[in-house]
Amino acid sequence: MTATSSPTTPVQPQGRYFYGLGRRKCAIAQVRLFPGEGQVIVNGKPARDYFGRETLDLMVQQPLRAAEGGAAYNVIAKVIGGGTTGQAGAVRLGIARALVVADEANRTLMRTRGLLTRDARVKERKKPGLRRARRAKQFTKR
Repeated sequence: MTATSSPTTPVQPQGRYFYGLGRRKCAIAQVRLFPGEGQVIVNGKPARDYFGRETLDLMVQQPLRAAEGGAAYNVIAKVIGGGTTGQAGAVRLGIARALVVADEANRTLMRTRGLLTRDARVKERKKPGLRRARRAKQFTKR
């Protein structure tokens, strides 16, 4: 079966799960991994439908493809805040952390691919007297 989920067979969480928390920009993702066939559900929708862009769906799938036996898990993620790119990055980090909790051998795989590193870049605050964080008003000499 493919790594993307189909809307006809919803994921039914059963039994024990592995938890991972991911953050990116203003987005926070709470991720749970259940034994299954590789479906990814984000806020009740398949990941492809929720994010709408293939690149974001591939970003979310990265940890599952990198891990040994990663396709043997169904993913249910709850995401709040931020935009679609930040949410996809948060889900990716959450899945990677949950895979490490599931099997400690995944830690070196995730670390070498940079999937366990939290991207700390956030939007810079607006400063007084400026139009944006660093953009000043246009200066006219004459």
